[in-house]
Amino acid sequence: MIGYEEDQDNGRRSDNYPIHTEKIFADRKIFFLDLKENDRGRFVKITEDVRGRRDTIMVPSEVLEEFITALQQISEASDEND
Repeated sequence: MIGYEEDQDNGRRSDNYPIHTEKIFADRKIFFLDLKENDRGRFVKITEDVRGRRDTIMVPSEVLEEFITALQQISEASDEND
């Protein structure tokens, strides 16, 4: 587990620290995929960093499997068109 810390007030994870993180390098871009948790539940925070400019989306864990399936289908379609 990367970045795990407990909040001293209530023993819960701090929103600032991911439960797990992955980093992907692509040309001038870096993608950060962070599994995080807050009062509403777990989610994946996906951040694209291009020369210091960041864009972020949040994917609730409830739809994570659908999100992954959609990405796999896009990948397969991309492979077919190459």
